[in-house]
Amino acid sequence: MTTTPVPPEIAEIERTHIGLYQDFPQPGVLFRDITPLLRDPKAMKTVIKYWASTVPAEVDLVVGTEARGFVFGAPLAYEMDRGFVPVRKAGKLPGKPNSLTYDLEYGSATIEIAENAVPKGARVLVLDDLLATGGTAAATIQLVESLGAEVVAASFLIELLGLGGREKLGDIPLHTVWSIQN
Repeated sequence: MTTTPVPPEIAEIERTHIGLYQDFPQPGVLFRDITPLLRDPKAMKTVIKYWASTVPAEVDLVVGTEARGFVFGAPLAYEMDRGFVPVRKAGKLPGKPNSLTYDLEYGSATIEIAENAVPKGARVLVLDDLLATGGTAAATIQLVESLGAEVVAASFLIELLGLGGREKLGDIPLHTVWSIQN
């Protein structure tokens, strides 16, 4: 696997705007905190502009997964002049949303998308803040495809390499701002 080096200003933002917390939320985990990035409007604008330049332009919608996929998906969709659709945890959407239950490392989770939120044939970019083991991303892709849409790419602010997430996405092209060895 090859990764494209990020421009120096983007690498500097990673170094200065992503907090590291060892042993959170459990021993052995190095947590990456995006709060410093979120509170700096100049850094956030710089990252969103760069991120928009790395993903396919031929998308109709950006679909972001709760919760931090909303934080980055909406401004990225705005920058790309595209619509944004949220994928929520179960029980958060009105009406009769389409849902999918998937397995996690220790249990299961259910995600939902509003009925008719994504038209059949729409070209979709699936987006979240972090790709680790890939379970949520793979479930989001499956949910979007079940609506008759085409997932043309998946994109993440951070990919933690070595956790198998990339492999769970199959042939979907993957774009990341930062790829970090876990």
